[in-house]
Amino acid sequence: MYTMPKESAGAGPGRLTAADGQEKDKRPMRILLVEDDEKIASFIIGGLRQSGFAVDHAADGLDGLHLATTEPYAVAVIDVMLPGMDGLKVIEELRRRKVNTPIIILSAKRSVEDRVRGLETGSDDYISKPFSFSELLARVQALIRRSTSASEPTRLSVGELSMNLLTRDVHRGETAVQLQPREFALLEYFMRNPGKVLSKTMIMEHVWDYHFDPQTNLVDVLVCRLRNKIDRDYDRKMLHTLRGVGYVLKE
Repeated sequence: MYTMPKESAGAGPGRLTAADGQEKDKRPMRILLVEDDEKIASFIIGGLRQSGFAVDHAADGLDGLHLATTEPYAVAVIDVMLPGMDGLKVIEELRRRKVNTPIIILSAKRSVEDRVRGLETGSDDYISKPFSFSELLARVQALIRRSTSASEPTRLSVGELSMNLLTRDVHRGETAVQLQPREFALLEYFMRNPGKVLSKTMIMEHVWDYHFDPQTNLVDVLVCRLRNKIDRDYDRKMLHTLRGVGYVLKE
């Protein structure tokens, strides 16, 4: 039985990637999921998005291998029984290519021998199905903590704003700012790109993982909510709108 967190995002399966040809920029922490079961994939994607992560999804081993070798990820979650290429072979090939992304194996096999074999391929953790989302999330976060290095800071700071990526605490000066997961992901995206104008398209694809729909006002609503929390009580505003262009966070 899979236990879904409340207010599921209801994400559907399918491979979700950044826009082709778009300039690389610093993004919220991104997870790769390689899982062919549509219900399990939707369950995991919804929970991770609700928890503030961006997610790329591949439904077969070959697509998963391609994504894992062409995009940087905080963690990859890979099922064993996959079409195209077996999950263990995907992991072995990633390690052969010197891809050091932390990997969690998902498998219906629960024996000690299966766990040992999975870990020997080069994975970092092993979760047996069925599982609760809270367990998967805890293991993802633990791997992120373990793999964080000097090149990937645990704290972000822009002017008076500070963010702890591990505890997910946010402060403006000495005042704590309480954010919902999606608000946190948006602020993280801004803080990783201070002074850079972020268009609605960029925000949609990196915070929601959706291709941009010009009719939606999701970005406007979320930016408004975030601005109320970080700027409303201060004379000096940090989050600015450039009409027709996008948004920018300034010190």
